[in-house]
Amino acid sequence: MPIDKRATQHVINLYHNLKRLQKKGIMFGHQDDLAYGVGWKYIPGKSDVKEVTGDYPAVHGFELGRIELGHPVNLDSMPFDKMRKYILQVYERGGVVTLSWHLNNPLTGKTAWNAAPGTVASILPGGERNELYKTWLDKVADFIVSLKTKNSVPVPVILRLFHELNGNWFWWGKDHCTPEEFKKLWQFTVSYLRDTKHIRQLLYAYNTDRFSSKEEYLLKYPGDEWTDVVGFDIYQRNGGADGNAAFIKDAGNMLTMLEEIASERNKIPALTEFGYAKVPDSSWWTQVFLKALDHHKICYALAWRNAGYMPSGEAEYYLPFKGQQSEEDFIKFYKTPGILFQKDITKEHLYK
Repeated sequence: MPIDKRATQHVINLYHNLKRLQKKGIMFGHQDDLAYGVGWKYIPGKSDVKEVTGDYPAVHGFELGRIELGHPVNLDSMPFDKMRKYILQVYERGGVVTLSWHLNNPLTGKTAWNAAPGTVASILPGGERNELYKTWLDKVADFIVSLKTKNSVPVPVILRLFHELNGNWFWWGKDHCTPEEFKKLWQFTVSYLRDTKHIRQLLYAYNTDRFSSKEEYLLKYPGDEWTDVVGFDIYQRNGGADGNAAFIKDAGNMLTMLEEIASERNKIPALTEFGYAKVPDSSWWTQVFLKALDHHKICYALAWRNAGYMPSGEAEYYLPFKGQQSEEDFIKFYKTPGILFQKDITKEHLYK
């Protein structure tokens, strides 16, 4: 069962179906897939993945950063009103939605990357910023509660809190709080959303960055009663045969450990974020990424966003688009048995 014992029936169904689906394959996901891509923005029905494969991803990631400030757009300039519509489209197609939150630093007022010491302690109960943090959670709660169909059915969402927590780049990261402080922050946040705000449409995902042991992975784990999904993020940084081999080995080792943790604790395992910037290897999808996934039974793998052209004229992307050099290989990857996209999971009726 989900950690929210009063979760909606749709969330309970999703939870059980995500576990069941692991025997069938791995759902493929993409951040902000419906909103923009390389050379386009906000065109209804468009998607770089769909342009290449004829199908949408099974899992769609969206970002809440800046909602805590009451802004109408998130930190990637996407209007929350548009995001709400995309989330409804995903749900109505039978897809899965996951939300990340690069929340600002509540102590300094700067971004999530402003890793000031003492920030986590400041927002725990009794801390000088706890009341402010609660107002931020209220805004998150308002948005999540607004995710409902015309018939007022709440849309289930996987909420990915305080991601990459063992890295040092975010204010909630490795050296910026103790394991005890992090666990208290997690538990306070989940309890506030679930028990104070009575939000019943969430599954909660705990995810690290790269890790080298189960002990490291679980160092700040908040407890089995506080999380539904366990995952990690991994990016390939180096190219060539050596870079490819290292990625396959590292990702494979971490997936094995993750599966063991998920099995021992009865959680749903996922590759919560991955990518290789600009996919410069024309056969990366089948010869590297697929090999890293081989024989692993996880729920989904979410590729990072195709942000498109930057002011510099450089494009930022993690999935191919029409004409990109790994396009043909990605089509082969799409056709691989056990790699699941939207058409595959619509048939699975995840919410029933």
